[in-house]
Amino acid sequence: RLPLVSLVESGGADLATQREAAAAFGDGTVLLEKYLEAPRHIEVQIFGDHHGTVISLFERECSIQRRHQKIIEEAPSPVVTPAQRESLCAAARAAGASLGYVGAGTVEFVMDTEGAFFLLEVNTRLQVEHPVTEMITGLDLVRLQIEVAQGSRLPDAAVNATVIGCAIEARLYAEDVVAGFVPTSGPLYRLAVPQTTGVRVDSGYDDGSVVSTFYDAMLAKVIAWAPSRAEAANLLADALSRAEIHGVITNRDLLVNTLRHPEFAAGRTDTAFFDRNDHRLLGLAASTAATHQIHAVAAALTPQTHSPSPQPAGLPRGWRNIGGSVTTTDFHHRDQRITVAVHRSRAGVAAAVDAGSAVDVRVIDAQPGDVEFELLGQRHRVRIHRVGRHVYADSASGSSDLIQIERFPLPEAHVPAGSLVSTMPGTVVAVHVAVGDQVTAGQALVALEAMKMEHAIRTPLDGIVTEVLVSVGTQVETGAVLVVVGGGGADTEASQ
Repeated sequence: RLPLVSLVESGGADLATQREAAAAFGDGTVLLEKYLEAPRHIEVQIFGDHHGTVISLFERECSIQRRHQKIIEEAPSPVVTPAQRESLCAAARAAGASLGYVGAGTVEFVMDTEGAFFLLEVNTRLQVEHPVTEMITGLDLVRLQIEVAQGSRLPDAAVNATVIGCAIEARLYAEDVVAGFVPTSGPLYRLAVPQTTGVRVDSGYDDGSVVSTFYDAMLAKVIAWAPSRAEAANLLADALSRAEIHGVITNRDLLVNTLRHPEFAAGRTDTAFFDRNDHRLLGLAASTAATHQIHAVAAALTPQTHSPSPQPAGLPRGWRNIGGSVTTTDFHHRDQRITVAVHRSRAGVAAAVDAGSAVDVRVIDAQPGDVEFELLGQRHRVRIHRVGRHVYADSASGSSDLIQIERFPLPEAHVPAGSLVSTMPGTVVAVHVAVGDQVTAGQALVALEAMKMEHAIRTPLDGIVTEVLVSVGTQVETGAVLVVVGGGGADTEASQ
């Protein structure tokens, strides 16, 4: 490996990198190391006790990363051979023994395309991804760490541990993948992952929690174990796809699509995975426009409050004995508008979508939070969760975040033409322009820091800066106006 070189000493310091280092560690010095193109990130779990014993508990593959942060980890690695495993674990134990290491730790390596390993670092703690090691060994590493700290010897179950099956963990983050992994914050109305055999969920959030801007954006770790890697990946993808996650935008769809990707299935999981495979496409939901329309029909069929009187058996909710009636409800799903007209009469219920022909609907059951119906020969069960104008819908075909359009809305707020608004909640760490400056399209005007990452806010047009509304240290929310550039652009509709 090349010797470490200080950027400061070499005179090639990058100010943004130094700012991030200083903010995170209190030291702006940045070091250069040998560059490996598309390496694998493979680490070994070690444990040491006060009696001189240091053991290794096999390797974890942590190569699926965004912004150099792990989001999917698995144990064991799909490419490490028994001989490589023995060599890696021996090296990790030797490192621990040379340090007189006590407690849980991780010796991290990177593996090049030729199969050679290079030491990356030693993490002197129990890491986020430790559950995959627990699930393939049957050990409780948290308990083990406490017992070791109390002076106990490492038990035989740990010293003689073996690998059983495969475990994969996915980190569920509050972030907008399509926008560039921008952290999101706000209320988390519901977080429910199906409890099935082989699936484990570790989370510090619950229904009604608020995702803050001041802490890491990870909502939960979802882990699946199965006898084989393919089974574990399918189990984890299925659990995530059926989870009810209402409120903040998350990376759930990116995780599901990655777990189901042919490259992942083949074990081609190096750190350049998202360089080869566009994360913006992988971050899009698999749900189709037809799914969102079905969910809109379900929302229109579902009563918004519990009926105070019993519903006669065999009659759909909303049925009247005074002739026919039509109820029209409009929804937004992102940039798609969906209009549902529900026709009720003595003959039954029919529904029309976007001025199409009315189609008979057999309503099997309709409760405020759950509706089951048959449409065009297909049976649908949709779970409905209303929060204000938001209607969250989940079914076997996917999820929808619908916004019910008010019939008599207040005038929408606008911001001045040419406004550059914050794309996330965060702190202003740099302002690159002043009033009167000439700017060109693509130029970075403000830098925001959020979740330990720095993001540049760039102008989409040429012009002259007419207003600067923030300074270094200003705390801003999503949608806050930062800078106004004159000379182009129509009024920008404010976020609702």
